[in-house]
Amino acid sequence: MDEALPRPRLLVMSKGAQRIPTLPALLPEYALQHGVASDANAAECLLAWGRKPSALRAMSAANAAGKRVLTVEDGFLRSVGLGADDPPLSLIVDDLGVYYDATQPSRLERLIARPLSTEQSRRALALQALWQHHKVSKYNAARIQRPLLPKDCVLVVDQTRGDASLQGAKVDDFIQMMDAALLRYPTSTVLLKVHPDVVAKRKAGHFDVPSLQKHPRVEILAQDIHPADLLPHVQAVFVMTSQLGFDALLWNVPVHTWGMPFYAGWGLTDDRLPAPKRRGSASLAQLIHASLVDYPRYVCPERQQPCAPETLIRWLGLQRKHRSVLPERLQAVGFSRWKRPLVELFFNGAQVRIIKPGKLPRNDLPTLTWGCGYDQRLRDHPLPVFHVEDGFLRSVGLGAGKARPLSWVVDDLGIYYDATRPSRLERLLADSTFDDELLDRAETLRQAICRAGLTKYNLPGPSWQRPAEAKRVILVTGQVEDDASIRFGSTDIRSNLQLLQAVRAANPDAWVLYKPHPEVTAGTRARGDDEAHTVDWCDQVIGDTPLQQLLESVDEVHVLTSQSGFEALLRGVPVTTYGQPFYAGWGLTCDLHLSAEVQARRQRRLSLAQLVAGTLLLYPTYVSRITDRFTSAEQTLHELQHWHALSQPGAPSRWQDLIRRLCNWLGLKRPAS
Repeated sequence: MDEALPRPRLLVMSKGAQRIPTLPALLPEYALQHGVASDANAAECLLAWGRKPSALRAMSAANAAGKRVLTVEDGFLRSVGLGADDPPLSLIVDDLGVYYDATQPSRLERLIARPLSTEQSRRALALQALWQHHKVSKYNAARIQRPLLPKDCVLVVDQTRGDASLQGAKVDDFIQMMDAALLRYPTSTVLLKVHPDVVAKRKAGHFDVPSLQKHPRVEILAQDIHPADLLPHVQAVFVMTSQLGFDALLWNVPVHTWGMPFYAGWGLTDDRLPAPKRRGSASLAQLIHASLVDYPRYVCPERQQPCAPETLIRWLGLQRKHRSVLPERLQAVGFSRWKRPLVELFFNGAQVRIIKPGKLPRNDLPTLTWGCGYDQRLRDHPLPVFHVEDGFLRSVGLGAGKARPLSWVVDDLGIYYDATRPSRLERLLADSTFDDELLDRAETLRQAICRAGLTKYNLPGPSWQRPAEAKRVILVTGQVEDDASIRFGSTDIRSNLQLLQAVRAANPDAWVLYKPHPEVTAGTRARGDDEAHTVDWCDQVIGDTPLQQLLESVDEVHVLTSQSGFEALLRGVPVTTYGQPFYAGWGLTCDLHLSAEVQARRQRRLSLAQLVAGTLLLYPTYVSRITDRFTSAEQTLHELQHWHALSQPGAPSRWQDLIRRLCNWLGLKRPAS
């Protein structure tokens, strides 16, 4: 559409639709106007949501005003949570009817019947494979699980009463469908899947569940099992009109339809009812391309812009993956007050019980603990303990300033800075198979980080001019001396002064530049006892200059265990370590103080891309400031680059709301975001 032309005005009468925040991005070609029936004359068309009562009122108002009706509905790849919890991320727009009403034509029917090119067929089948790989469906809040199912079973799918897609199907029809499944598969167990809204007790279903529980060949699936975790294990699926039949086709499972859903009548399913004459023969690729590419439109939740179905599949798959990593129920100890709302974001998908200071953790729950402060008290804990720390792409601003982190790492073995024992990061680096796709992604991310000039804290400051007389400049980065990374990652050097002395002794002719830790410079963390003497062992002390700018100007970086060594490696700067940081011992650094134990655990020689892949792609958990949901390292980089733009006044995020409510409850002043 020509941007110079005014967009058609679309009247939205439904109060529920007016509250959908993603609707403008899903209908960008229209100027949305909220109103009532009397406003119809001022609009070019009216929005009708499916065949709900509000849609019928909109259709009546449009007819009276002589206006067009635009029928919309949720897409087949909708959201993480249910409709009451999450706005739709996909929408179908139909100018003929609606896909679930087989009594009249729909735009989807015409799209399914359309022949495909070779490229379109290839894309449809690739979408099917992507759908299976990321284990997605319409709703995606269910944790990934491996349900214990009978080896020989078929699935019967219930739906909610009054669903518009049922086309008049009643309780008796569902009972007949169950009887047919029992008869058609006489030796199989019949699994009855209850609708998620019924599981959530929002709506009623069609079956007498207590009676069916007594049947010797019927099992009730009352828990919320995701279709992707269920369909690969069943012999066949019986549906009235449920989308689960479409999912089954995507999983190559035989489907018996008892109504006339959009995917029936094309020769792909075993149908009880005769198909409308409008439908004929179609391939699975035609069905997939029409239903997932041509018919719906999608919005990227992180960019709030139209996107391809592949983008949304990957994003929803990421949510399912991360929501399922940890045990379903946990307890958390050692998290400061301002971090506690973040627990809900970073461990979304698990139920986490916060243990208050002074209280003992329970022995019957796995435990999340911040850092290593609770290790002694949890030494004999009978269940898994997960250590949590800030990730390597963190924020703009210091942790002490309560700048919201965009990444945490969760380690079930140790923690990355503790060289006295294995960590999950160390295991990933030592054992992972890094395929070409992952390594290409790691190299692209590394280059993007360098171009963006990003480091862990990303603080502003003045530039530094390299002295003309300096032939070889060594940057030594200081650390907070009581930090756990020094306690657990250093063999003999324990202070910034000792580090500088060692660097000067080994490099008497170099220009040694010392940069104290940003927290120490800001006064939010204590200086070392002998920090004042560091000036005597270097050529210059530099305070607020951003690390990125220094890395572009120096010849080498010498560190104890600081992450600045990793950031120097990203930029191709030679690094010498005097402690045992996570990136040492892999053949990428000059290591002067590695213990025999660490050397024995880190015998693999890594490429820089492999180090980046393990450290930034496989190990951390990222959460977006935009969506408050799990995200990728690439999106995190984008948000760090646009940090201040994303911090402009506007609607508060879920995290900000959680912070506000927690502080109100505690009677505290709200921390800065």
